[in-house]
Amino acid sequence: MTQTLGPVMLDLKGQGLTQDERELLTQPEVGGVILFGRNVVSADQVSQLCAEMRSVRPGLLIGIDQEGGRVQRLREGVTRIPSMSRLGRDQVTMPEVTLRLCQDAGWLLGMEMAACGLDLSFAPVLDVDVGTSSVIGDRSFSADPQATAEMAGAFIHGLHEAGMVAVGKHFPGHGGVAADSHHELPVDERSMDELRRHDLIPFAVLAARLDAVMPAHVVYPAFDARPAGFSPAWLGMLRESLGFKGVVFSDDLSMAGAASAGSPAERAMKALAAGCDMLLVCNDRDAALEVIEACRGRVARRVSRLRYARARPTLQALTAISRWRRVHARLEALAAE
Repeated sequence: MTQTLGPVMLDLKGQGLTQDERELLTQPEVGGVILFGRNVVSADQVSQLCAEMRSVRPGLLIGIDQEGGRVQRLREGVTRIPSMSRLGRDQVTMPEVTLRLCQDAGWLLGMEMAACGLDLSFAPVLDVDVGTSSVIGDRSFSADPQATAEMAGAFIHGLHEAGMVAVGKHFPGHGGVAADSHHELPVDERSMDELRRHDLIPFAVLAARLDAVMPAHVVYPAFDARPAGFSPAWLGMLRESLGFKGVVFSDDLSMAGAASAGSPAERAMKALAAGCDMLLVCNDRDAALEVIEACRGRVARRVSRLRYARARPTLQALTAISRWRRVHARLEALAAE
């Protein structure tokens, strides 16, 4: 019988489970854990930590931000992946080579994360870089929305080859605001016509291929006065107009960009009401406990499909695969530039 998961994804304090955390993971409202840099030493240690968590809660969904470039929590024992902008640098002059590189990078990332015991990385970034957002910047594939969609599509294909799901972020696009939603609530004043012609393109092109989406803690007043992750209008567009059928993760409800929605419990209820399936509550254990209490009896019905379903490779076994050796060498060289 498939184990049901609750709608709360939380974080851990350190590199192993405390007794309090072991008890917390047994709460039925908890469905997942996201790992941060403080939880990570090496690939072997992450593998052991994932096994420890699943000994407490076998069906737990475990994720990490492992985009590449400056957002790569796990570095020891896995391939260094360059930023997405570096992967896309030669897209205009060598499009076929670039798309193959993006696909290979997605495949290698998926294989390595699976080998470490993880179910997903929160990738790829579908934001279009317009030179405004320092928090996005080189995390974006390109300043061209169609090129971003093509390269992200190749990356998604690689993730799927590896049996790993793809999580597109940050819907409907975080690249057009200078403010960082970790510290304040950004407002994107552009018109809906401009958003449709630019930032929305990667999401529209790739909606049917994405397994999950994370909306932005950004307000787009031309469409709704609420941040996208608390907006039934935005998430309704995602599902109804764009045809997205997967899981919607809230961005971290402890971020300053979410504070306008009220207390942690109020943020959770508004995010669920808007259409989110799973709620991230990170770096604030009291807030996580409040959200768990507010979510008593709730089940995240779509989320179990995100679990890694194949037999997991080992990192040692990957080194025997010629494709892994070729891609590893190429990505390491690009990351070192």
